[in-house]
Amino acid sequence: MLATLAPARRRLVLLAVLAGLLGALAVVAAVVVRLTASVTPVAQDDPGPVLLVSGYGGSTRALDPVREALTRGGRDVVVVPPVGGGTGDIAEQARALDGVADDAMHRFDAGSVDVVGYSAGGVVARKWVRDDGGAGKARRVLSVGSPQHGTAVAELAAGVAGRCPTACRQLEPDSDLLRALNAHDETPDGPRFVSVWSDADEVVVPPDSARLDGAVNLTVQSVCPRARTSHAGLPGDPVVLALLDSSLGVDPPAVPTDVAC
Repeated sequence: MLATLAPARRRLVLLAVLAGLLGALAVVAAVVVRLTASVTPVAQDDPGPVLLVSGYGGSTRALDPVREALTRGGRDVVVVPPVGGGTGDIAEQARALDGVADDAMHRFDAGSVDVVGYSAGGVVARKWVRDDGGAGKARRVLSVGSPQHGTAVAELAAGVAGRCPTACRQLEPDSDLLRALNAHDETPDGPRFVSVWSDADEVVVPPDSARLDGAVNLTVQSVCPRARTSHAGLPGDPVVLALLDSSLGVDPPAVPTDVAC
């Protein structure tokens, strides 16, 4: 077909095709860069403030045992204000977390933050690390009873009760958000991840939805075999409180020992 065109028209067509190919290559290159870009982890020997991210529904009082334990241990603590009552878009909550992290780093003159995410707050924290600037700001991320792969309770709420706000739908197993979050690498480059949960959790179903490839994973029962800690009881559980020292200190994260079960 090109052979039938006048030379000037043929050059225009070839240039248009070439421009299209270059544009497509640029898009592919941008995607490859995003997928392969490395992140320089922040210094592990200088812990900054600890951000506490509440769970679904946004109740910050549930985090009081964690806040009090960290404060007694001399850590600066910031309780992240809930966004949308804790039931709104998890992506929006993650973007808001980035702003809180910036403010805390400036306020305490710190080079990084640690994050404790309870329940859905652990999903928010991981979303922030992967997509919203947290990879170069978070030193440690502790996920406490978090439905990192969804919970059947959210699925039931959506299918039977018919009342399931945005975050609830995002916490259904195999939701678009969780499918993207768990693709390629469940613990992306940047912070060190720790995940703890209870085998008796009645909200995160199954409880081991909290397990993260690449994290230090443990159950309350692996330390205290007779424990029957509920989902609501996790922030005050002795294993979780002991984990604040062993996972958010200077040494590499580790399963706590000498816990008063």
